Amino acid sequence: MTCPARPLSRIVRFDPPDTEPVIDHPRPDRLVQGNPQRRTWTLHESAQGDLASGIWQCEPGAWRIVFPPGKDEYFFVLEGRLRLHDARGGVTEVTAGQGAVIPGGFEGVFEVIEPVRKHFVVVERG
Repeated sequence: MTCPARPLSRIVRFDPPDTEPVIDHPRPDRLVQGNPQRRTWTLHESAQGDLASGIWQCEPGAWRIVFPPGKDEYFFVLEGRLRLHDARGGVTEVTAGQGAVIPGGFEGVFEVIEPVRKHFVVVERG
């Protein structure tokens, strides 16, 4: 029995990018400490626009974040160390070799302790 032919999906490897990153800084009204430069290489976006993944790196600093409901981010830290401070005072530290999920609805502070480089996958559901 043979399966009907389907177009093959393109597999995206997370090799070191050979393109220039998008460079930005946290919004001034959200800054808590420093003014870190953030570099993002988006390596894949779904056709529906509900999933994006790539590589992100950032200098030390801290800023407030607010994730809308339905937006989740999984990330895996390749280098460095960061902390997520939730609105109730809880702190989660993530270091090289560890991954974490920021769930939809999360509000708190994203703090980069040591320069960070991570893989990320962001999913946005309507």
